Amino acid sequence: MEKGGGKPAPSRLCFLATLCAMFWVLIFYFHFAVVSNEPDASAGQVAEVRIARTRLQFPVTDRPDMALAPPDRASEPPPSPPPVARPKEEVEEKPAAGAREEEMPPKVVAASYPFERALRTAENKSDPCGGRYIYVHELPPRFNEDMLRECEKLSVWTNMCRFMINDGLGPPLSDEEGVFSSTGWYGTNQFAVDVIFGNRMKQYECLTKDSSMAAAVFVPFYAGFDIARYLWGYNISMRDAASLDLVDWLMKKPEWNVMGGRDHFLVAGRITWDFRRLTDGESDWGSKLLFLPAAKNMSMLVVESSPWNSNDFGIPYPTYFHPAKDADVFLWQDRMRNLERPWLFSFAGAPRPGDPMSIRGQLIDQCRSSSVCKLLECDLGESKCHSPSTIMKMFQSSLFCLQPQGDSYTRRSAFDSMLAGCIPVFFHPGSAYVQYTWHLPKNYTRYSVFIPENDIRTRNASIEERLKSIHPDVVKNMREEVINLIPRVIYADPRSKLETLKDAFDVSIEAIINKVTNLRRDIIAGREDKDFIEENSWKYSLLEDGQRTIGPHEWDPFFSKPKDKGGDSSSSSAEAAKKSWKSEQRVQN
Repeated sequence: MEKGGGKPAPSRLCFLATLCAMFWVLIFYFHFAVVSNEPDASAGQVAEVRIARTRLQFPVTDRPDMALAPPDRASEPPPSPPPVARPKEEVEEKPAAGAREEEMPPKVVAASYPFERALRTAENKSDPCGGRYIYVHELPPRFNEDMLRECEKLSVWTNMCRFMINDGLGPPLSDEEGVFSSTGWYGTNQFAVDVIFGNRMKQYECLTKDSSMAAAVFVPFYAGFDIARYLWGYNISMRDAASLDLVDWLMKKPEWNVMGGRDHFLVAGRITWDFRRLTDGESDWGSKLLFLPAAKNMSMLVVESSPWNSNDFGIPYPTYFHPAKDADVFLWQDRMRNLERPWLFSFAGAPRPGDPMSIRGQLIDQCRSSSVCKLLECDLGESKCHSPSTIMKMFQSSLFCLQPQGDSYTRRSAFDSMLAGCIPVFFHPGSAYVQYTWHLPKNYTRYSVFIPENDIRTRNASIEERLKSIHPDVVKNMREEVINLIPRVIYADPRSKLETLKDAFDVSIEAIINKVTNLRRDIIAGREDKDFIEENSWKYSLLEDGQRTIGPHEWDPFFSKPKDKGGDSSSSSAEAAKKSWKSEQRVQN
């Protein structure tokens, strides 16, 4: 009874239940009291899992609240607003914190220039056209082809249509006097460069339809043909109409906005004074194309440029020889080397009795009185002066050819004589030395003789004695230099291309590309020639590569003259342009 009625079993059960309850109390206490006071320990593990998952899609940012930011915004520093379309290189090469803005790589700044791609093409050595691409504007036909269709209206003196055949070379020349080679000779008009140059451009090997790759932009406007139609008997509105229309058309094109036209160039086969009308007076000469603000940014290639302006550049007059291949040139050069030249010097031209400053009368007198001079007088009744074979025969028989100023500074005859291997004798630096610096050596003594005009006017110089005083070995070297220059002063047949030689077209294109390229590099580098004086443009053209400073020059007296109405040209220049039409009338008739 006593054993059956005791309390030990229930006491043990209660004890075990109490222990179990205390154990769970301690577990819950540890969980809520200890773990909840160290959130980083548990939350960090959760964050690691989340970050590990998001890392597969987006980069990690320093800001937890921007963990899902897009990749190109991921590296932005927290305080800064989002940048505007930064280049990829800038994102990948983020500068250290605290770096100054000017320490950023210069290539980021250069990328803002729209012509940078064109400059980079020159760095591609595997591309033969790298740095040489030309973009050609597709002008409405009223600016070029329509003029050719109405070629009978291009001159008041003659029907120019016969000079437009053979891509502007004119009719083939017969060789009655045996002075030409078998192929490549044409009766080319001296003002036909517009169409010859344009047709050569069509064969240029590095044309592009992508203007962003272009080293320069060509404007195929026949400016010379345009003004030739309206120089006589038309008011200034007609003379300026096409030029104003052209500028308006160009300025609406995206290519113009890249450099404001400073990478554009065009060609006019006339002297610059035909495009430099100073006033809006009806009696003033020519058009005002080269004085239009937009045109001042472009480069214009003309057969005679202005010494006092920087937006035109001299290129050779066309000769009668237009070879189709290198071999034609080499054969002609060898022939000129081997010719017997019985005359010491020669002159083809007419006096200018109405011009008191002309020395032509004195030159004719000296030639007449010399037994070693050949004279071909070119007055109105003398048709032989306008016969290519007669002129070339005389030049081929002479060691030296006198080349005074024409009605303006220059003459086509200078290039005809050089083509014949005859050493030119110049009397004014404006006749060649400051004109054709792209095509002729700047050291003029290598290929020519210079006798100042004033020495002839004052009768202090005997041309015969001066030329006889030159040593025969020097004469031989000068003649060889002239013969070597022949490819650079002729225009090859536009329907073909010389294989290795550079003709006048190639030299001009290379020079324009260099001009535009150097300008673009100066813009990127922040270089600006603040001391540039446009009135001294002729001096800058004589500087060697890398030179930028000009000073007093021995030829200053030749180019120091009274200026009128703004100082861009003189009335004498306009008069010279008018007189050139008298010469043209003699040639065409």
